Amino acid sequence: MTPSTFSDCWQAAVRRDPTASFLVFEAPDGTTTTWSYGEFDAIVARVAAYLQQHGVVAHSAVHLALTNSPTFVAVWLAATRLRAWIVPSDPMGTVAELSGHLARTSPVIGFCSADRAQTYYEAANNMPVVEVDEADATLAVFGTAALTSWPVAELRDRAAVMFTSGTTGAPKGVEITQANYAFAGATMAAAAGLQPHHRQLVVLPVFHANAQYYSIASAVAAGASVALMHTFSATRFLTQAARHGATHASLFAAPIRMILSRGATPVTGLRLEHCWYAMNISDDQYEVLSGLLGCRPRQLYGMTETIPAVLTDRPQQPVPSSMGFVTDGCKVDVQRADGTTTAAGEVGEVVVGGERGITLFAGYLDDPATTAASFRNDWLLTGDRARRDESGRFFFDGRRADVLKVAGENVSTVEVEQVLSAHPAVLEAAVVGMADDIRDEVPVGFVVAADKSHPPTVEELHAWCAARLTKAKRPRDITLVEELPRTSVGKIRKFLLRDPSAERVSV
Repeated sequence: MTPSTFSDCWQAAVRRDPTASFLVFEAPDGTTTTWSYGEFDAIVARVAAYLQQHGVVAHSAVHLALTNSPTFVAVWLAATRLRAWIVPSDPMGTVAELSGHLARTSPVIGFCSADRAQTYYEAANNMPVVEVDEADATLAVFGTAALTSWPVAELRDRAAVMFTSGTTGAPKGVEITQANYAFAGATMAAAAGLQPHHRQLVVLPVFHANAQYYSIASAVAAGASVALMHTFSATRFLTQAARHGATHASLFAAPIRMILSRGATPVTGLRLEHCWYAMNISDDQYEVLSGLLGCRPRQLYGMTETIPAVLTDRPQQPVPSSMGFVTDGCKVDVQRADGTTTAAGEVGEVVVGGERGITLFAGYLDDPATTAASFRNDWLLTGDRARRDESGRFFFDGRRADVLKVAGENVSTVEVEQVLSAHPAVLEAAVVGMADDIRDEVPVGFVVAADKSHPPTVEELHAWCAARLTKAKRPRDITLVEELPRTSVGKIRKFLLRDPSAERVSV
């Protein structure tokens, strides 16, 4: 695959067919607005002129604290075409979180919702701020002047700094290039079989890599369209997919469980052909979901740093417990601690090969030591454990931090979580390691009941585990909780289960 810039990808999509549908946006009140590639390109030119008038030049940073909205997409594309870069943050972030991102990236200008402006101004520290209505489809705030002369983007131009989810502690700033976005789009479009007539349904937050890489960038690469929902709704997901003629979608385990727990029923007119999902769900949940969607969802595996999902299951007979096979165009291995390749069935660390700034992230923001420590012999160390079978299919085995040493015996918290989650009265479970005076560390479980009015007893759960796990793997303690602490895209923040007072952000 010949490297390209994301700016070139956008221009190519517009030239291919300016009348083709690009974006359908459903506002909170249900109002829908549609733009063709040509129409949205005109908006991008207006936004670029506005950014330029406010001091944005090549290599400038532009901050975004916006929910799913046409403004987010337009500013992202305009910054890309100007050779500037975006810093997308959780729009619901605290002053500490937002100020941390801003202090580390020094944006020229920032965009926030008028409804959350007070929090944003407290974090902005005199940075120019533009308040927008996230439901606005006119983008009138950007005026009518349009940029007509564009700089030529280069492959390794920084296009974004995305801060990792912070599931284990303070987030790192991941540097994404123009070539990275283009590679993600082309790779994920091919993996999903995306064609110009297809439509991606986007319900996950656009400030996160999943929506950017797997959905929007892939749509641009294929000349397909995007149906952008202002937020995820478990009760409306299926009707929105049907109403907007979506053929492709992407989900996490958490929203899937929300859809199922709301008692969803099949919807007529659904046209979904494909759905990515990440993180394990049970076999029963998978079968129910498949019946609702009318297609067999396919699991994938990727990180912000890996750019595309480097593991994806194939359309024919996907296996819900598997992350799939190496994605075409990607390079993945399972290695031992000494860097040698594991045998079939042997658990090791997932490592990803590629070229930094082209097919892998460029590095961590202002942190060359952490960047260097993340590689071994040019392989990116993901920290995730997996095994491969003889056919090359990958199976997740938890993160390095998810393997506990219980009285000298290795215990995978993933295995314990699977047992707890299989209990018929359990919606989901998380297991962490806690210090123990006798056994060094032990597994401790946190459980969310499927029916909170009739939760299982702790004694019942201990008995369930005793019948299915060896002694070292049984949770010492099990706590029933209302919900698990999560990032904005549903990943469990396990460090907060170990220490609820650890919610803080390092600048």
